[in-house]
Amino acid sequence: MSQPRWAVVVPVKHLAAAKSRLRGALSGVPHEELALALAADTLRAVLACPAVAEVLVVTDDARVAAAALGAGARVLPDGPDAGLNAAFRHGAAGTTAGWVAGLTADLPALRPAELAGALLAAQNGREGVRRFVPDAPGSGTVLLAAPPGVPLDPRFGVSSALAHAASGALPLTGDWPSLRRDVDTAADLAAAARLGLGPRTAALVAAASRPARSAG
Repeated sequence: MSQPRWAVVVPVKHLAAAKSRLRGALSGVPHEELALALAADTLRAVLACPAVAEVLVVTDDARVAAAALGAGARVLPDGPDAGLNAAFRHGAAGTTAGWVAGLTADLPALRPAELAGALLAAQNGREGVRRFVPDAPGSGTVLLAAPPGVPLDPRFGVSSALAHAASGALPLTGDWPSLRRDVDTAADLAAAARLGLGPRTAALVAAASRPARSAG
């Protein structure tokens, strides 16, 4: 019997407002380019995951929308309610697959096989229960998964791992370092680079590390 395939919802803010703690992390690289690269590399990995049937990007940013459509994802504009959790709920309501996952857009080292492993683990868990994957420090959440007929009910934000657990979701704790490595700070970006970055983020890191040419 074939395994169920997933719809994955990935909200992305306007690039000018996204990933504010990363501003200036790469010398000479415009902040919006870095934010777009993180999202693009995340989407590239999700779209390459064999467990995923559709990827739905929720955004009002024209550059993000163009990149997502070009990669093969669907795009929904943000709904009337503001905020990350509202975007996850809006995207989940627009999916067509029965199994739904919400994923953050800042996983530039993500490996498709690790995402597939986490989704399979979610499918094999307790029936009718949401599952989540904590980030590398353990306090945040990178993935929230819901079975058919169960609302996603996202609680992303500060201490989201505790919030998701308090809401009845159960943690998934497999060996998925690239899935758990979200990027909020320059130190996070360095840690992701040690795992191996996707091509767009890697190119920006390489460009920032090249010595500037002298004028002479």
